[in-house]
Amino acid sequence: MPQENVEIVRSICAAWERGDFSSAEWAHREIEYVIVDGPTPGSWIGRAGMVEGWRSFLDAWEDFRAEAEEFRELEGGRVLALVQFRGRGRASGLDVGQMQSRGANLFHLRDGKVTRLSTYMNRERALQAAGLRE
Repeated sequence: MPQENVEIVRSICAAWERGDFSSAEWAHREIEYVIVDGPTPGSWIGRAGMVEGWRSFLDAWEDFRAEAEEFRELEGGRVLALVQFRGRGRASGLDVGQMQSRGANLFHLRDGKVTRLSTYMNRERALQAAGLRE
């Protein structure tokens, strides 16, 4: 099952790399979604809540992408996806590459579904949360 978790996360991230954030079939119906840091931190419960939180985040950007660089399988059904964020601030016009753009997504999986997803704009913070160091 653990390697299967990595493959589930890879497929989610592959869609996100294309800018496709339309599917939430991979999410448990009571998923906890957390944007830990960045311009729109917050926490939401359930698929509808996740969509609301992610939409508010995406509304701040033009052509936002999260390109996966590495996947790390962790204990407890967790997978850490180290990502490079790309996009341009809608209001500021600032390219995200000019700011801290190396982040991560920490996925918690159970029975093939993501039960918790935490998005970190700051990779070091994500590594600490996962009990790792870069």
